[in-house]
Amino acid sequence: MSTAAVPPFTAALAAGPLVLDGGLSNQLESAGHDLGDALWSARLLAEDPDAVVAAHRAYYEAGARVAITSSYQATFEGFAERGIGKAEAAGLLRRSVELAREAARQATAAGTATGPLYVAASAGPYGAMLADGSEYRGAYGLSVAELERFHRPRLEVLAAAGPDVLALETVPDADEARALLRAVRGLGVPAWLSFSAAGGRTRAGQPLADAFALAADVPEVVAVGVNCCTPEDADRAVAVAARAAGKPVVVYPNSGESWDARARAWCGTPAFSADRVAAWTAAGARLVGGCCRVGPDAVAALARQLAG
Repeated sequence: MSTAAVPPFTAALAAGPLVLDGGLSNQLESAGHDLGDALWSARLLAEDPDAVVAAHRAYYEAGARVAITSSYQATFEGFAERGIGKAEAAGLLRRSVELAREAARQATAAGTATGPLYVAASAGPYGAMLADGSEYRGAYGLSVAELERFHRPRLEVLAAAGPDVLALETVPDADEARALLRAVRGLGVPAWLSFSAAGGRTRAGQPLADAFALAADVPEVVAVGVNCCTPEDADRAVAVAARAAGKPVVVYPNSGESWDARARAWCGTPAFSADRVAAWTAAGARLVGGCCRVGPDAVAALARQLAG
């Protein structure tokens, strides 16, 4: 492949580590938005798009080079349950990419972020649409073909919106990974594949090394790794991902706190620290950031650590 044919994001990834943003939901909640809804942050795509722009901009200004869109829980099926038809739902999916682009434009124009800045279009797992926690279990009882049919239409719309990369994220199950890898074929946009992991395994219990290896020969996938896991699990997974897939690694764990569903509150002590980034990059990480409960201050510290 000639240098001219390499997508800009892929070229940037090869040039050195890129900082991802942190948790979009916690940034929106800190601004006073109630996300106690099955659509989660995707609800604001229709109701308050300016809030989504502001949240993305906060991360760009903190030093993130890549913003992940608010489409994680945005699906045709989920929107249909709210009476939103396919055409309007497709428009909201496209808007998720447009809002992140607008945040990048504003931050660049204001001189509060340095670029180039990139947009990753988020595609969460099937379980995210169910909004019942099954994205942390996987094994939905669906075939790979059925999961591919679920994911492909949304990915087609997101890819057509012109993101720099597709973020296939928080994947709990190797079977769903197989479906996603089939669904991104031929879309013309690079993708990263990121599992939610615990104890060296996917949430569905498969060895992470086997799950990462699924992407080894998929040219559309430019990075593999983990997100929405503890920082400790992320530490263990980076080197495994690099060996198993032979590709750059993406890593963006949670704060390390845990969610108490009965009390509806976060508990525990945050373990996310910018000090971890040196070990991550040494082991092959080229996309580093945070997920739930990791805010702009933590991303700024991570960016400073990488710059140093």
